[in-house]
Amino acid sequence: MSTNREIIARLRERIPSFECVPGCHDCCGPVTTSSEEMSRLPVKTDAEHEAALTELDCVHLGPEGCTVYAERPLICRLFGTTPRMLCPNGRGPEEMIDSKTERQIHQYISGTRQVLV
Repeated sequence: MSTNREIIARLRERIPSFECVPGCHDCCGPVTTSSEEMSRLPVKTDAEHEAALTELDCVHLGPEGCTVYAERPLICRLFGTTPRMLCPNGRGPEEMIDSKTERQIHQYISGTRQVLV
């Protein structure tokens, strides 16, 4: 049986990548993620979380965009890679994510306890 860490790694490998507009954060906002993914992110204070929520931003959003881009959660990685979550700037990978992988990601998300990033 696979651990959550292994499942996340496998799913991450199957999400196509593309280059975002530098400094863009149009897809960023409060999201939820699994406890496993959250454990990879820097710990933020309650005040930082509250300030980000007030602005409807992600607590890991900085002046130049995502400060945790390499470790961003699965839901963030999906933005721009599927017709259901298109990039507002028209960016995207050469080939969108396959429907099976997308389904598996949504199943993982719905099957794990989610916490607010």
